[in-house]
Amino acid sequence: MACNERLANGAEGYVGLPNVPYSQCEEWCKAGTALGITDLDVCSIAWNNPVPWRKIAGDFGEGAIMDEWAGYVLVLGFGVFFSIVTTIMVKLEQIYGGLVISSEHFNTAGRNIKTGLTAAVIVSQWTWAATLLQSSNVASKYGLSGPFWYAAGATVQILLFGILAIEIKKKAPNMHTFLEMIDVRWGKLAHLTFLFFAICTNLIVTGMLLQGGAAVVNAASGMHIVAANFLIPVGVILYTWFGGLKATFLASYIHTSVIMICLVVFITYVYAVPGDIECTSATEKQCNALGSAALLWERLRFLNYLPAKTAGMTFPDGAYVPTADDPGPGNFEKLTYTEKDYHHGPVNGNRGGSYLTMLSEDGLSFGVVNIVGNFGTVFVDQSYWQSAIAARPSSAHRGYLLGGLVWFTIPMSLATALGLSSLALNVKMPADEAADGLAPPAAAIVLLGQGGGIMIIIMLFMAITSTGSAECIAVASLFAYDIYRKYINPECTGAQLLKVSRLVVVGYGIVCGLFGYFLYGVGVGLGWVYNFMGTMIGSAVIPVSCCICTRYMTKNGAIAGAWGGMILALVSWMSVAASRCTNGDDPDDLAEGVDCDTGKLNVDTLGNINAQTAGSVVALCVSGIIAFLVASIEYKMGTEQPFEWEKMREGIKRVEQEADDVPEYEMTSEYLDPAAKYVFKYGVGYSVFLIFVWPLAVIAWGVFDKANYTLWASVAFCWGYIASGFIVVLPIYESWGSISNVLTCKKATPATKEQA
Repeated sequence: MACNERLANGAEGYVGLPNVPYSQCEEWCKAGTALGITDLDVCSIAWNNPVPWRKIAGDFGEGAIMDEWAGYVLVLGFGVFFSIVTTIMVKLEQIYGGLVISSEHFNTAGRNIKTGLTAAVIVSQWTWAATLLQSSNVASKYGLSGPFWYAAGATVQILLFGILAIEIKKKAPNMHTFLEMIDVRWGKLAHLTFLFFAICTNLIVTGMLLQGGAAVVNAASGMHIVAANFLIPVGVILYTWFGGLKATFLASYIHTSVIMICLVVFITYVYAVPGDIECTSATEKQCNALGSAALLWERLRFLNYLPAKTAGMTFPDGAYVPTADDPGPGNFEKLTYTEKDYHHGPVNGNRGGSYLTMLSEDGLSFGVVNIVGNFGTVFVDQSYWQSAIAARPSSAHRGYLLGGLVWFTIPMSLATALGLSSLALNVKMPADEAADGLAPPAAAIVLLGQGGGIMIIIMLFMAITSTGSAECIAVASLFAYDIYRKYINPECTGAQLLKVSRLVVVGYGIVCGLFGYFLYGVGVGLGWVYNFMGTMIGSAVIPVSCCICTRYMTKNGAIAGAWGGMILALVSWMSVAASRCTNGDDPDDLAEGVDCDTGKLNVDTLGNINAQTAGSVVALCVSGIIAFLVASIEYKMGTEQPFEWEKMREGIKRVEQEADDVPEYEMTSEYLDPAAKYVFKYGVGYSVFLIFVWPLAVIAWGVFDKANYTLWASVAFCWGYIASGFIVVLPIYESWGSISNVLTCKKATPATKEQA
């Protein structure tokens, strides 16, 4: 082992870190040998002094990695930049592609988006702040099972939604919002019911975007969280106002490309870029690099060996700053350490107490919450219906399948790399900071310095603006078609709808800032809201899906299922929460003879993973039971008849009739029926593989040995590279005709538009 080089000349000739004495190194070296550690010099890390990651990039006050003014420039600069770029792109398409911005196009993007761009948009919309931040948080809490369950548990909804995307083309080709089909089929009461769930979904998603973004920008630059909550949506409002859904799609492609390129950089640094001399030879400077899956495995293995820190222990009062020019003993900074800054010792609920296992009780609970909760944020979010509406029939099913498989790599590859690296690099990271989403920037800064932190902020801003824009357009469509056109001005013109849509985009941006500030004020973190969403909106999933997938769901069944499921979910959530300790811990996890107060509802108890699991499962499952039970009773009584799909096709009208750039044969049943079978086969097949086959296949591995973990990391690494290349290149390849028109200044014939 490399640490033997340090010990070879005895205590007098010992070469080590200033805060790792000879006796400590000798103890660690013996332990490393017993643990099978061969590549890592365990004495090259000051394990008792977690790395103060905020200090590495420079001291800009309050732990920031850049000046406050730089944070404002970054947030506003990117917003203005993308507003200009996407506006120019839309304008060029108007000139050289014959694009006409009408109310129809503003909200549907012409209904002719191809496979590559559809997939890129899905990846962009589904890449929330939580995708980048919460996935690494669960990696730091549960080990490698966290990123897998985050990725698999939130991919299946996209794969399965491809089934609904084809059903839209078959049964409601003229729809603008999913609430239109609910109104045609079940009437006003159902329409208002699911309008409530739709708006709740958009608010929850947008709130999480701003929570994560504001927390990271605040940590990075010191910008006040309130200012970040209101300024982040500014750029989104600008380009969404001008170009509508098409501008959102074009921006989403750029955002997705940037995110995937940054992802490739990070996984390359973690798995393929070795450290400098301090990582290969005995020096007085700490090694803060990885370079291989084997070294990451050895660091995590040693971390589990180290004794857990508890309150009452004596902690060091100084930390070695590894990037400083002077690595000597005088280069200490006074820091206050507590037991919360350490990640030493076994992980409760994990096989062998290891981070390196899929056998994690809390990890599995999170997987259940993730799967159930994310059904609501896809199936009840207008933005995903809007993407399906915008896709051409030949692209809808393939776009969702491809988008799901590409998106999988973001939480899987990125969080497996950065989330576990935040542990392996021994970063000073209390649980509350990890819950706020600071694990990725912490690991990135330790690995790459200030540049790593800035890359995370850029990725985060890409995620926030792309998803935020999609949410703005989704809410604008709901207000335009399901409130203004439905209840205020049924005879409205396309111009009036366009005006309303644009006004709502601005208004919703302001509401988003207020809601983000509200969440900050009540003290709930990103992880809390993420786990809660299934409880709040999961009960609408089955009724909404049944609206377009089966003729036999009734109005009363759908309404009863949605409200009944939500009420019972909230009751279950609060009941389980009341049985937890006041700090959110499970009483069963306490040491023998230790008691705690229970019976109280607060942010900690309501955020308990078991309470939120109960609420999410009840919301999804019980709502379906209620809905089908009520529908069955009504059919037995003879008060209902199976729905005729022709009523939906005829009942939803366009406000403006535009020439579609879609071949007529793509709208025929001869074309759509095979597509429906295709997406059902592969959507369900891939979902079963991710949720059941893959995790069951690795149960036998127990705690991963070095070879198994290297294989696991290699899959994540290769998937990241392949998916990134595919999603960046395919949209350009498919749209090369339009791109060449712009490059050669060849004008297209404008599309025709007839007023209805």
